[in-house]
Amino acid sequence: MTTFAVLGTGGVGGYFGGRLAAAGHEVSFVARGDHLAALRRDGLVVESVAGDFSLETVRATDDTGEIGEVDYVLLGVKTWQLEPAIASLKPLIGAGTAVVTTQNGVEAPQQVADVVGREAVIPGAVEVIAFLDGPGRVRQIGGGGKLTFAEWDSQSSPRVERLRDALDGSGLIASVSSDIWAALWKKFLALGSVGAIATLADAPFGVLRTLPGTRQLILDSMGEIQRVAAARGVQLPADSVDTTMAFLDSLPPAGTTSLQRDLIARKPSELEAWTGAIVRLGREAGVPTPLNDVLYELASARGR
Repeated sequence: MTTFAVLGTGGVGGYFGGRLAAAGHEVSFVARGDHLAALRRDGLVVESVAGDFSLETVRATDDTGEIGEVDYVLLGVKTWQLEPAIASLKPLIGAGTAVVTTQNGVEAPQQVADVVGREAVIPGAVEVIAFLDGPGRVRQIGGGGKLTFAEWDSQSSPRVERLRDALDGSGLIASVSSDIWAALWKKFLALGSVGAIATLADAPFGVLRTLPGTRQLILDSMGEIQRVAAARGVQLPADSVDTTMAFLDSLPPAGTTSLQRDLIARKPSELEAWTGAIVRLGREAGVPTPLNDVLYELASARGR
């Protein structure tokens, strides 16, 4: 049996942690408020395209000090929640503990490593469409439930193999990457390019990819992201823009990004980790990002 602590029991943490717990692993969920109360009272209910399930009893707390050291920490919080989550990690980390990052963007692994050390971090990229559907309830409507991960140097290791076995045995999809940084930037190519454009246009994927003007904006944004990645030593496949655009073309026409939903609703958002990161990392690498500079400023204003 493998021990896990899930920090951020939302869509990602609730779904992955729930599958792992249902498979018999010892999983402790960190949550707050009504969600925590429901987990303690009623357990966790998951509705999933891969099959519904429920856990009548779960380990749930708002204090990592009550959990103690674990084999893996699944860091499932949003990027804007990272700072307090990282600050709460210490009681969970022992000599062999791995903190698995699942955040959108490309900066979370380093942010965690700055506090707990690079040797404790397994960078990861998650593919799942899941969200809280009320206190104690998670709904997964797509995305497969896939986690792509590897050690910092893109190598496998005994703890990577053990994590893969745990995920595979829980009905999830585990992929050990031969280049984890390219995998993170490839996902970022899709998110970073479309998020701010979708927000400013207040339009779904079907509109954005059909109108020639907005489609070209997405492609131009991808080009800037690709150049920033290259300047930072990450070489994406030559067909990355084409395959990413094909992916966006495959999404439901009425689909929207979490960034645009949050900004339009004036909720906390991941703008800093998406468009903000393109601008910031480009500046650090000496790569101009004129389109994303404008998108960032306008989207920032939209969120106020």
